Amino acid sequence: MAAGKEIRGKIKSVENTKKITKAMEMVAASKMRKAQERMRSARPYSEKVRNIAANLGKANPEYTHAFMKTNDVKAAGIIVVSTDKGLCGGLNTNVLRAVTQKLRELQGGGTAVQTVAIGNKGFGFLNRIGAAVVSHVTQLGDTPHLERLIGPVKVLLDQYAEGKLNAVYISYTKFINTMRQEPVLEQLLPLSAAKMQAESAASASAGEHGWDYIYEPDARSVIDELLLRYVEALVYQAVAENMASEQSARMVAMKAATDNAGNLIGELKLVYNKTRQAAITKELSEIVSGAAAV
Repeated sequence: MAAGKEIRGKIKSVENTKKITKAMEMVAASKMRKAQERMRSARPYSEKVRNIAANLGKANPEYTHAFMKTNDVKAAGIIVVSTDKGLCGGLNTNVLRAVTQKLRELQGGGTAVQTVAIGNKGFGFLNRIGAAVVSHVTQLGDTPHLERLIGPVKVLLDQYAEGKLNAVYISYTKFINTMRQEPVLEQLLPLSAAKMQAESAASASAGEHGWDYIYEPDARSVIDELLLRYVEALVYQAVAENMASEQSARMVAMKAATDNAGNLIGELKLVYNKTRQAAITKELSEIVSGAAAV
């Protein structure tokens, strides 16, 4: 029964794998709920700062921030948000495919591209393809912290403010629902009144108005602080969306792996039973043949 013993070993191995994937599925389900709550709790602040920034974009400010100016240079930046760990289906593959297409498009037009990696998977991918990585942050854990995110991202923001980049893009996975996550690549800078207006539902419902403000202490201080908070809110929201998507995709992937392990165990048990029955039948036939010969 050498074959039977080998099959029993395979069954035991798959059963152990099934226990691991089932545990990972339950852990991902628990983390997914927390990540979704964190993502939803961040949305009110994000929407409000977008609303204020959209109104500001429609005003006639005394001071125009560098983020709202267009730079005429052949250079761009891309912020790539990915996960630190794998086993989450095609989540990273989809967003990195979108980044690759954008890189080819920009480089094909003669534009130099600098990148910032948030997450270990994106950092490893950008290094493999030879992209220029100016900063990165990995091992974010289950909770994103803005103080860890804004440092690496500020490298590109400062370069844009200095006129060294003509655009900054951010790529991440947007959470739609538990079963659906979409890769997104959108323009972060330059900020435009039309873009901010489209992003702000409150501003869209407010209609067309002529906005104007009185700034205290002065326009430069208020606008600088507001637009910096606006960009920080966009980056934080992107990371929060990506983390919620990661846990959802991992839960679905581990559930599929658990189901596949169960199916494989059933098939192996059927093969084992057939092998054992064949061995018993062979032994019986040999006994009957021996008795008949005697």
